[in-house]
Amino acid sequence: MSNSDSSTAHPISPPYLVVLGCGTSTGVPMIGCKCPVCTSSDPRNHRTRTGVAVVTGTGNLLIDTPPELRLQLVREQIDSAEAVLYTHSHADHVLGLDDLRIFGYRRKASLPLYCEPEVQGHLRRMFAYAFDQEKETLHSRPMIHFENLGNDPLELLGLTIQPIPLIHGETRVLGFRIGNVAFCTDCNAIPAGSEQLLQGLEVLILDALHEHSHPTHFSISEAIEVIGRLRPGEAYLTHLSHQVDYAKTSARLPEGIHLAHDGLKIAISP
Repeated sequence: MSNSDSSTAHPISPPYLVVLGCGTSTGVPMIGCKCPVCTSSDPRNHRTRTGVAVVTGTGNLLIDTPPELRLQLVREQIDSAEAVLYTHSHADHVLGLDDLRIFGYRRKASLPLYCEPEVQGHLRRMFAYAFDQEKETLHSRPMIHFENLGNDPLELLGLTIQPIPLIHGETRVLGFRIGNVAFCTDCNAIPAGSEQLLQGLEVLILDALHEHSHPTHFSISEAIEVIGRLRPGEAYLTHLSHQVDYAKTSARLPEGIHLAHDGLKIAISP
């Protein structure tokens, strides 16, 4: 099996990917909602905002910095990060950026943020204090710097990471393929060239908001159709809303397709 529940007695060895959060932008439970999923006692129905970490044994990579990043990293006992990769700059994927402060202090060096130029511009505006070179008060801002990210693969911590261009409504976003695993959140279309980059996967993690069509996210049925074309060994659906009950929806999914949950761990092979 390529996955491991974080509560199992058989810990997974690095390198692996851990789902820090698999919820949509409101999180689950959603504020003020008393629906069956939001009031569920099943921990797999409690979803923080979407992001993942890649644990290598020699260092850790983060993909996105969701609003609950501190809580997610404490929960997974991840106490260091060597780089961050950004899929895009929507609030639910970046608002945890300030939680990166602790890593710069411990490293005594700035943390590289890999993203496309448009995302860099958005982050500079959203977190202007973090890039104010005239303010050097200790602990006042994260120590970070940008590295340009395009379509070419990059090498980090001994892993080859292939950016995957995706379409999220009218927004270009990036997924990432790391060895035999790909993480493709926040999308409702995959260009033909990107589908080629997603061939031969053992595990695909794919956006699937809920059962109904949406202008910027795959529905569950649309995601299943994409998975049928790409034919990974296994697939996990992420960025899930409060309309998705873990047990009830899982029972209806085709073989080899699962719902992600916070804390899910997936082994990575080169």
